[in-house]
Amino acid sequence: MRSPAANAELALLLEVAGTPKPGNVDRHRDLAGLRFEHFLAGAVGARPGLADAESGAPVGEAFERAVAGMSDQSGGNTQFGCLLLLTPLVRAAAERGLTPESVSNVVEHTTVADAAGFYRAFDHVDVAVPDLPDDAYALDVRRGSDAVPELESRGLTLSDVMAESAPADGNAVEWTSGFPRTFAAADHIESGDGLILDRAADAFLFLLADEPDSLVAGQHGPETAREVSERASELLDAPRADVAAFADDLVARGVNPGTTADITSAALFVALERGVSV
Repeated sequence: MRSPAANAELALLLEVAGTPKPGNVDRHRDLAGLRFEHFLAGAVGARPGLADAESGAPVGEAFERAVAGMSDQSGGNTQFGCLLLLTPLVRAAAERGLTPESVSNVVEHTTVADAAGFYRAFDHVDVAVPDLPDDAYALDVRRGSDAVPELESRGLTLSDVMAESAPADGNAVEWTSGFPRTFAAADHIESGDGLILDRAADAFLFLLADEPDSLVAGQHGPETAREVSERASELLDAPRADVAAFADDLVARGVNPGTTADITSAALFVALERGVSV
């Protein structure tokens, strides 16, 4: 029987191997400078931090170690957002079993030190984040560890930081609301038929159709995010070749629904913890 950390690593591998995943790297598609093998290496590199989360290490510390390991490949940021979701999920699974209530308990008990670990993770890799107003510079996550003194002076926990980031950031919304989309997509994976890699791709499309991707909205504007989501809705029951054409189109346009990929990896983890076989 796999441990929660092993299931989290496997979820990262299954997420990137599923295809087609419109706009994202998968086993048939690379992006400029960011390739399939970078994601494989990122998943393996993240394992020690995920194991720390399983062992009861503070969430921020485990997350930073996972990100540091993930970044030990030449492609840059591969799975930062995935790890932000997986770390509290792994901790919850190891402590008291995986439910919306157990992961909410982990989130509610995060500390200022956890928030500092989250900020220090930005020292290891460049992460796409939207520009902030000038008066928010002191707590801009892109400052990484330089922002920690300000963070500590305000006494902000990691839960507080996520609450500040929601609703513009889909991952922060998951953190602050009991991971509803993660668990819904896990149900979708569990109830599906066929190979787990096909179900991973189906879950990605299910999530993209359900809600506009927050990374797309941040990078290309809400209208583009809605357009992409509406097109995904039209393709839910379409032949896989049509979804593949949509995937190629988004890659060509540089539109990357990365938040959707993050939640897909978290959903795969939940499904694996529930016993979905591979």
